[in-house]
Amino acid sequence: MWKENTTAISEFILVGFPTASWLQVLLFFLFLITYIFVLLENSVIILSVWVTRSLHKPMYYFLGTMSFLEAWYISVTVPKMLAGFLLHPNTISFLGCMTQLYFFMSLACTECVLLAAMAYDRYVAICWPLRYPVMMTTGFCVQLNISSWVSGFTISMAKVYFISRVAFCGNNILNHFFCDVSPILKLACMDLFVAEMVDFVLAIVILVFPLSATVLSYAFIVSTILHIPSTTGQQKAFSTCASHLTVVIIFYTAVIFMYVRPRAIASFDSNKLISAIYAVFTPMLNPIIYCLRNKEVKDAIRKTIARGQALFLRDSLC
Repeated sequence: MWKENTTAISEFILVGFPTASWLQVLLFFLFLITYIFVLLENSVIILSVWVTRSLHKPMYYFLGTMSFLEAWYISVTVPKMLAGFLLHPNTISFLGCMTQLYFFMSLACTECVLLAAMAYDRYVAICWPLRYPVMMTTGFCVQLNISSWVSGFTISMAKVYFISRVAFCGNNILNHFFCDVSPILKLACMDLFVAEMVDFVLAIVILVFPLSATVLSYAFIVSTILHIPSTTGQQKAFSTCASHLTVVIIFYTAVIFMYVRPRAIASFDSNKLISAIYAVFTPMLNPIIYCLRNKEVKDAIRKTIARGQALFLRDSLC
């Protein structure tokens, strides 16, 4: 029988990255600069998609949505991590911890579904190019975007509810820089069968199904590309999905390494390092990966930045 929440603690202490004082300051500025850079680059992409008429296409709507998601994704964990470099101890209330966990998981789950939707978009564009305008309408693109957010935030609500009902018995030290599932459950002093089973089942729904759809889409894409007679045609077709495929590989590699590894080889120190990669540096890399291989996006960003500089100079001279 599921027990009532009997937690004896009201807050958690986030260990973060315990190092020398000078290194704490160095890490603070490193992650602060990274955080600002991620917010700026994603804001520029969102603005470029918004104001550039040539980018008003499903592929770029998805890119704008992804940039919006990445900006919020990094904002869930990094501000509290930055505080941890300056505040000792770095505490977070129980409610604040569950809230951070909910939004972190919701955005991660949303990204899983969104990546699958983007893979389907590339599948239709390459395998059914003549039917693409009919199959990938603006309305259908909006439906896919909304579905990804609704599914991610709904499933995470169930996961966090069962985790929040776990009983903790005094130990409130989280060996992490944010509230994640594994370090929280490690502090529990009750049978975790229900919480872990719910987490496992919902993880299959939100991870395996979108991943399967993504893999299936790319199986058809590769098959279609291989049947293109010219090498130039093959390269052009592959270039349209290479950026998305790279992001998919990076995202799922980090997720699988973090949450599918056997517990026997799990290490909280390595977990924090991998978490920093997918929670901080992956959101920084994704926009760069998408833009480097897309001339249309690069041109739009240059025009947007130039337009912004012109407006700034005009306002400063007035």
